[in-house]
Amino acid sequence: MSTEKSSDLRVGILGYGIGGHRFHAPLVAATPGLSVAAIVTGDPERARQAQAGYPQARVVPTADDLFAAADSLDLVVVSTPNRTHVPLALRAIELGLPVVVDKPFAPTAADAQRVVDAATSAGVGLTVFQNRRLDSDFLTVRKVLAAGSLGQVYRFESRYDRWVPTPKENWREFGDPAEAGGLLYDLGAHIVDQALQLFGPVAEVYAELDRRRPGVVVDDDTFVALRHVNGVRSHLWASALAGTRNPRFRVLGDRATFTKYGLDVQEPQVLAGKRPGDPGWGVEPAENAGVLGVNDEVETVPTEIGQYERFYAEVREALLGRGEFPVDPAGAVEGLRVIEAALVSATERRVVTLDH
Repeated sequence: MSTEKSSDLRVGILGYGIGGHRFHAPLVAATPGLSVAAIVTGDPERARQAQAGYPQARVVPTADDLFAAADSLDLVVVSTPNRTHVPLALRAIELGLPVVVDKPFAPTAADAQRVVDAATSAGVGLTVFQNRRLDSDFLTVRKVLAAGSLGQVYRFESRYDRWVPTPKENWREFGDPAEAGGLLYDLGAHIVDQALQLFGPVAEVYAELDRRRPGVVVDDDTFVALRHVNGVRSHLWASALAGTRNPRFRVLGDRATFTKYGLDVQEPQVLAGKRPGDPGWGVEPAENAGVLGVNDEVETVPTEIGQYERFYAEVREALLGRGEFPVDPAGAVEGLRVIEAALVSATERRVVTLDH
C-alpha cells in the first residue's frame, strides 16, 4: 500500500546509481511532505530495485519519459553522470521545475554559472547537493570554531581518504574532461566546499594531482593548498590509496589545536538500511570524538550528530515559500573556480591567483 499523501510534494529522481539509490531517494522518502514520485534509470536491475523500494513511484527508462510528465512533479533531482548535469538541469528549468543538482554541479564554473543564470532568469528554484556540510565531523568543526577555543586559526587540514587499490569501472574513472572524473571533482568537491564554508574566498591555489594506480587516467591521489583571502591556509588531501587511518580534520590556532579522526557514518548507515529518525542515526562511535588543546592538556569534544535530513527538509520549506534553499548555487560555482585553478596549478606547476 502506498504511503504517499496527496498533499506531498512530488519528486522525480534522474539516475539510480550511487547518488540516487544511496542518498536522494532514501532521504526524500524520509522527509515529511515529500514523496518519490518518479525514478529514471535505463538499467533493468536498477529499475527492479527502484520499483521494489518505492512502489508508489513511476519508474521510467529515460529523462524524456520523466520530462514528458513534468506537470506531475514539483521537484527534479539530477543524480546522473557529471557530463549530463548541465543539460538536464537546464531542461528542468525550461519546464519550470525546481531542481537539485548533485555535486559536482558542472564540469566547469562557466557551465555552472549558465545554469544559475537560467534559473534566475526563469525564477525557478535551484540548489546543489553539498550534503557533507551536514556531516557529523564537519558540524563539530563548525562548533569548535564558533566557540573560539582555538584562538586565531591559521591552518585547516582536511583529509578524505579511501582504500580502493583496484579502479572501478564507472564514469568517475573516465578521462574525458566533460566527465569531470577523478578525485579532485569527486571528493574534492566536498573538501573544497567545506574549506570555503569555513574560511571564505580563496586568493591562491596550489595543487598536486597524481595517478598512482596502474591504468588510471584521472587523479587518484590529490593535494590542494589554498590561501584564503583572510590569510588562513587550507591543506586538503584525497586519496584512493590510503591504507591507514589519518586525521579527518586538524585545525591549528594560536591558542590550541583540534584533531578529529573517523568519517561521518550517515552514508554507511543508509547502505545498511537505516534512515533519519532511526536509533543511532548520524551518531559516530564515541572513540572517534575529537580532542582539543595543547600537548597533554586536551579535552574530548563529543561529535555532533549528522544531519543529512536537514537538506531535503530545507528544500521542502523553500518549495513551500517558507525558507531558503539549503545551498546557494553561487557557492558551488565558486568551488568549481577553485577546482579549475587546481587543475591549472597541477598542470603548469605553479600557484594560481584568483580574482575577487
